[in-house]
Amino acid sequence: MYEQKKREKALKSKATKVVIKEIRFGPQTDEHDYEFKKKHAEKFLKDGAKLKAFVFFKGRSIVFKEQGQILLLRLAQDLEEFGKVEQMPQLEGKRMTMFITPKKK
Repeated sequence: MYEQKKREKALKSKATKVVIKEIRFGPQTDEHDYEFKKKHAEKFLKDGAKLKAFVFFKGRSIVFKEQGQILLLRLAQDLEEFGKVEQMPQLEGKRMTMFITPKKK
């Protein structure tokens, strides 16, 4: 029993922990803000963390769903060399979410 617990603990310590970093956009995010957040996203992906980018729609801004999707697809295209899209933009309530995983070195 002791040996089994010891082996399980050793395996658990070697397991990699998945870190998920989030970046939040609005549907009308300005160019400078977009570049600033894109730079942070690059850093997160280089560090090996998964990226969860989402556009948050407040109030009546839900009518700009297309703008939000365009923004996320543009981000995916800009970060193509650092990571690949795990989940395409998907609307869940008032959030449009997309996941990007880092490329292996």
